[in-house]
Amino acid sequence: MRKKSSTPNRSFKVADQIQRDLTELIARELKDPRVGMVTIQAVEVTPDYAHAKVFFSLLAGDKKACTEGLNQAAGFLRSGLFKRLHIHTVPTLHFVFDRTTEQAADMNALIAQAVASRSKNED
Repeated sequence: MRKKSSTPNRSFKVADQIQRDLTELIARELKDPRVGMVTIQAVEVTPDYAHAKVFFSLLAGDKKACTEGLNQAAGFLRSGLFKRLHIHTVPTLHFVFDRTTEQAADMNALIAQAVASRSKNED
């Protein structure tokens, strides 16, 4: 009987650990004024652990400036991860703004508008 590969499970664990460590590094050690209150939503790691796509959302501030600030600080954050993670290859970080929360708020507004117009038509 063949044993299942644990590589996908390991990459999920590595991505999860990167997410936790990046959250802490950004909050405590990153001093860039362009980077505001950032929430790391998800991390996707390539199978060879060479690259990691980091999806983040922003509570307040300029999305473009924050993305630029995070991508410029990627080397600093990567070196911080290197000290924390116990893996051979620490991935190169690529930060991407995650619009999921904005899209969810837009959908909620559309649903509320449809419900309001429906109840108005029924009266």
